[in-house]
Amino acid sequence: MLLILLESLGAGLLLAFIVWWTMFHGRDKGEPEDKDNDKDNGKD
Repeated sequence: MLLILLESLGAGLLLAFIVWWTMFHGRDKGEPEDKDNDKDNGKD
């Protein structure tokens, strides 16, 4: 039973690492700001 729990924990940590790596790898400051989608741009 302990082996199954350790394997599940390892798989979860690996998944979290893969998600983090693909989201933020290669970017100096994380996600870039989106300046094109301003809600208050004066158009109605």
